Amino acid sequence: MFGYHGRFLDVNLNTGECKTLELDEDLLKNYIGGASLAARLIYDYVKPDMYPLAPDNPLVFAVGPFTGTTIPMVSRSAVCGISPLTGIWGEATTGGVFPFRLKAAGFDGIFITGKAERPVYLYLGNGSAEIRDASHLWGKDTYQVQNTLKDELKDRGLSISCIGQAGENLVKYACVVNDRGRVAGRCGLGTLMGSKNLKAVAVTGDVKSNVANKQKIDELTTQAREAISSGLMSMVYREYGTLLYMDMGMLLGDVPARYFSRNVFAAKNVTGQALREAYTVTGHACYGCPIACGRLVKNFRKDIKEVDGPEFETAVAFGPLCLNYDLDSIVYANHLCNAQGMDTISTGVSIAYAIQLYEKGILDEKKAGMKLEWGNSKTIVKLVEMIINREGIGKLLGEGTRRMAEELGTDPGEAAHVKGLEMPMHDVRAFTGMAISYATGPRGACHLKGDYYNIDLAGSVPELGIATGDRFQSEGKAELAAKYQNLKDIYDSLLLCKFSPISLTQISEILSNITGWDYSPLDVHTAGERSVNIKRAISNRLGITREDDKLPSVCTTELKEGSTVDQSPDMDILLREYYDYRRWDWATGKPTREKLMELGLEDAARDLWPS
Repeated sequence: MFGYHGRFLDVNLNTGECKTLELDEDLLKNYIGGASLAARLIYDYVKPDMYPLAPDNPLVFAVGPFTGTTIPMVSRSAVCGISPLTGIWGEATTGGVFPFRLKAAGFDGIFITGKAERPVYLYLGNGSAEIRDASHLWGKDTYQVQNTLKDELKDRGLSISCIGQAGENLVKYACVVNDRGRVAGRCGLGTLMGSKNLKAVAVTGDVKSNVANKQKIDELTTQAREAISSGLMSMVYREYGTLLYMDMGMLLGDVPARYFSRNVFAAKNVTGQALREAYTVTGHACYGCPIACGRLVKNFRKDIKEVDGPEFETAVAFGPLCLNYDLDSIVYANHLCNAQGMDTISTGVSIAYAIQLYEKGILDEKKAGMKLEWGNSKTIVKLVEMIINREGIGKLLGEGTRRMAEELGTDPGEAAHVKGLEMPMHDVRAFTGMAISYATGPRGACHLKGDYYNIDLAGSVPELGIATGDRFQSEGKAELAAKYQNLKDIYDSLLLCKFSPISLTQISEILSNITGWDYSPLDVHTAGERSVNIKRAISNRLGITREDDKLPSVCTTELKEGSTVDQSPDMDILLREYYDYRRWDWATGKPTREKLMELGLEDAARDLWPS
């Protein structure tokens, strides 16, 4: 097969056995790779009421056919499983060098089950693998783990993906970190990794996967590089990273502040420009990327010479969402999360929620162990540390906002999550396309599984009839948002960076010439639709219904300031139109039998609609 090795590494941590899991052509043609392929493989392990941290539940690392090629912006991999935070389908993607090294190790992914008796790490290289003792790594942070294994193994090109103490301590939104501070951030996959006593995955090798038409791929690579290099957004990302959006986003009413209750704030204090003025900042690129949107903060403190980030989501979560404008604390909170492996979005939202509850008297100083005040940077950093160590109030905050609301008996509509996954830092009152994307996204509230704000700013996908429209309009928006979800879901199958400006036509042409299989733009879109539906079927089997496709009231209440005054998405219109387009059953929230059969998901049709 072109573009693939045609095999996963199958690891059983109970027995210590590593074997090869062969992948057939039809499986790869239909699911392509990455998170979609992982969902297909995990589906057979899903049972109603399953406990996400049960040893037999799979953890999957996966790459795709684009990974390892000369196409730019494709050094990405997916980490997937049933989320310990949400209890439903969970996935996250990451960049850096690790994805290329995993592919070069001779596998398209790793399928891990079981739980080791003691801490271990997995070592892959050139088609072989072994499980090694990691007792000396347990308790180390992610930077220490990476440095220690590189010193020990001394392999050229070695890349390491690992967890920190948040994963070891089973904080529900622990993440997986590779290549310094590149992070598979959401859904608590680091928690799943920690529950298996798996501290790290180290990969290296020089096994190549060939492409079907090298000459054409060389031409398409040149075209893609030209499109990326000449794009205005590429140049701005290179200069300021994702923080470029802070002040523009505030003007649009798209950046939440004071726990989603405001959208006007002192943006100038936390912009990309402010970061550059306060510190020495350089760009940091994933392997083969000409943009370098990542940030490295140099000489941050005497004891910390270099810090990764922060990027937009993190800066908002620890900044305006908590009414905090102290850059030092934002940078340091981000560093703590990177070092100990914890999702910055869920962390920041949980902290802001705690401050909100304190202000309302639901949390008091005795319960919290301290005063919780808006804008208190020292308190924010202290709470990050307490969450990592599961100390005091940090133990509850480390469960996420849904569990916080349940434990404290407060209004569930004030817990800023969808299906247990905390809300990202794009406000649904600014773009109705984001509202329906959050409410129905495969993993819960996600700004990447359909970043529709990019469409309503100035984007389009002409192949699918998607174009810029009225950002406040609810009627007629859901079908376009659903199509866009399908497209963005396939990015995590290929795998391709969401910032890549190449068109759907170019994507289909690249995929065809890598694999030798003929994909039209509509074929690629259908593969994305299949991916969304199998993930939905997984979550349906785990209890998700239409009643869960909703937004928290704290995020939809009309505001009286900024450019979104009196605006709120009409979720009834959006959901009904979305369900009609998807052909999902309104009573149950399941894809209809006919839709599942049309997509070739016969087993899901049997499971969801038993005769």
